[in-house]
Amino acid sequence: MDDGEGKDEGGGHNHSGGAGSEYDVVARAFVDYYYQTFDTNRTALAALYGSTSMLSFEGHLVAGAPEICLKLAQLPFEQCRHSICTVDCQPTPSFPGGILVFVSGNLQLGGEEHQLRFSQMFQLVPNEQGSFFVQNDIFRLNYG
Repeated sequence: MDDGEGKDEGGGHNHSGGAGSEYDVVARAFVDYYYQTFDTNRTALAALYGSTSMLSFEGHLVAGAPEICLKLAQLPFEQCRHSICTVDCQPTPSFPGGILVFVSGNLQLGGEEHQLRFSQMFQLVPNEQGSFFVQNDIFRLNYG
């Protein structure tokens, strides 16, 4: 259960706003899908981004789905496995129906002995099809 410092000692996920809320369910499903897809078929992530989407990856900003997909495809590793430690989410009044999702976890690169800690933030915005797309995506490795 939550220890009051944003860590969930029980199941590895900490969802703000109460488990079972609509945005919590969407955020959890998104996180599960995103990282499973990233680890198995990175190019399929293209469908999650739109023409106005932005990605900041270790301080390098790219915009638009084609450029984001190119950036992800050109990352200097072939295989990786994400393990999620926490997921926090909030509704975003500035984008009605939108969801802000913050993820922390570990990243195991193929052939590397040690895991890397990372944090990633997503702003999910409803699309015309009744689903969501990633408007903003910020990724950082956590050193130290």
